[in-house]
Formats: sequence, structure tokens, C-alpha cells
Amino acid sequence: MSSRPTPASPSPASASSTSPSSSQAPPALPSWLTWWQRPFPDANTLLLPGRQTALVDTGFVGHAEETAAWVRSRTGHVDLVVNTHWHSDHVGGNALLQARGAGIAAGAPEADAISRRDPGCCSAEWLDQPVAPYTVDLALDDGQVLRLGDADWEVVRTPGHTPGHLALWEPEERLLVVGDALSDYDVGWVNLALDGPDAAATALASLKRLVDLAPRVILPSHGPVPVDPGATLGAALRRAQRLVDDPEGAVWYGARRIFAFALMIRGGVPADEVEAYLHARAWLTDAARLLARTPEDLAEELVATMLRSGAVVRRDDRLHAAADHTPVRPEALRVPYPRAWPASARGA
Repeated sequence: MSSRPTPASPSPASASSTSPSSSQAPPALPSWLTWWQRPFPDANTLLLPGRQTALVDTGFVGHAEETAAWVRSRTGHVDLVVNTHWHSDHVGGNALLQARGAGIAAGAPEADAISRRDPGCCSAEWLDQPVAPYTVDLALDDGQVLRLGDADWEVVRTPGHTPGHLALWEPEERLLVVGDALSDYDVGWVNLALDGPDAAATALASLKRLVDLAPRVILPSHGPVPVDPGATLGAALRRAQRLVDDPEGAVWYGARRIFAFALMIRGGVPADEVEAYLHARAWLTDAARLLARTPEDLAEELVATMLRSGAVVRRDDRLHAAADHTPVRPEALRVPYPRAWPASARGA
């Protein structure tokens, strides 16, 4: 694989190059797909050209034009977008691509909520992560077979990170698109506040389903294609088990991930405003409740611990996420929360 694209010059990963984190090459990718490893705040993108050209996940709304331009330069059009789940870094290009003729497919629970225009769609308001309004044309459920490009892919329901999270399995090449269920270095955070205390156990059960498939290639939503799929799945199981065994740790884990993402998409937050920003966030309030803390106490400790760990850095009197990420123009965040989205024709 090639190294991840720079903000100024995005480029797809190729099957013949090596992972930026290893001298060993990952398993070979078929020539009939194009894989784009993207830095945060965008999810990786998979393009499947063919009779039904498909795109799996569309990145963050702030880079929707970049996503559309990348697709246009390679295929000219997209027939179908498939979302692994509805978080902002996976569905941000949906609206633009749908306006240009693409259909949108998503897991049934999330597809139904989007059609109803539920205020909680995409957890956008709860997370304070903007998502441009879109509709879902095709609701997907477990075991459904989709023709994507020129290959058949099976939908594998993998709830946990979100209730409608799904994976995609191509059995001939044993390719597995895993969304945020796992990566080479991580597992998806779980939302114990909104999805209940069993969310971590649900995510672990989903991972066990993926292990049983014994994939040759894992295509994650963040980071590189793993060199050793078996070892990566084994490590993911251990990480997911820790979230089950330590609910308080799971809450902290989610809070750190959400806060870092907020700093990425906002170009940082002024140091003297960051705690006030956190106090106003629904996710922080819910995390404090689960931890039996006050929001003020939790916000202070969250900032302090992330500064100490180096996950957050102070620069020019602003706090910034330390992880590599692509800047977002502030005006790109000016889209309505789902409670203000126009009515969906599908849900009417």
C-alpha cells in the first residue's frame, strides 16, 4: 500500500505497495477494486467499478467535494453508495453523491431512522458532528447479497459500534470490509449511554462472527490494510473483551475518541474555551452520568489526561488533536442537525 494521502494530493492505495507501518506487504488486493486510505476525519474509501459502480463510505462532509472529484477521476459516476454505518466520517459525501445520481444503501435500523427523520440520526447532534441531509434508498439486512461493481458481496450485520453497523464479505477473494468494528491498531468505541450497557458485549459478538469468516484481506475504515489478518482479529478480540470487562474504561475510551475528533474538525478549540465547549456537549454529560461525575469534573480531567498522554497538544493558545488529520474549512460544518433536515420522500 502507498502511504496515506496528504491533504493536498489524495491518492488511492495500490495492491503492490507496502504499509506505512511495516516493511512487510499486506495481502494482495484484487485489481478490480481501488482502496483509498484516508487520514482523519475521513473514513477510508473503497471503490468498486463495474456494472454497478459502488462506493463504500464517503468520508466527512468537509471533504465531500474531494471525495466526489476522486470518484469522478476514476469512474465518472457512482451507482450505489454503501455505508458501513452512519457516523459523520462515513456518510459525509452521501448528500453530494446522491444529488449527482447515486443511490444510498445502509443497515436496516439506521436506514429506517433516516427515513423517519429521527432527530437522533447519525448521532450527529449528540456527537456535535455535522452531517448533510440524505435519504436511504436501500435498507440492508444480514445475509443480503449485493452486486457491487462486478462481484457479489454479502452483508454481515455487526452491531456494537452502532446498532446498524455492517460488514461486507466477498467470499471468492475472501475480502472483508469491517467498517469501524476493528482496525490494525484499535476497535470501535461503544456508546453505552445511547445503546445500553450491553453494547460492548454486542460488539464482541460481532467480532467473533468476523473471526469465523477467516478473511484473507481485512479492509478497515481507518489505518492501513493489516499485514496479518489473523493476528489483527485476535488483538481486536482482546481489546473488545476489555471494553466488556471494564465499562468505565469503555466510557473513557469513547470520550477520548469523540473529543479528539471534535478538535480535528474544528481546527482545534481555544484553550480558554475548551471546557465550556465540553460542558455543552450531550456526550460529555452522558459520560459524566455513567461515571458518577459532574460534567465539569469530567471535562477538566479529560483535557488534562489527554494533554499528558500527548493525544492533545497546545499550540498558539488552542488545543489540537495530535493524530494526523486533514484540515476542514469552518464553513463546511454549517449544515443542519437531522431534526432540521427536510422530510424524506422515502419516509413520507
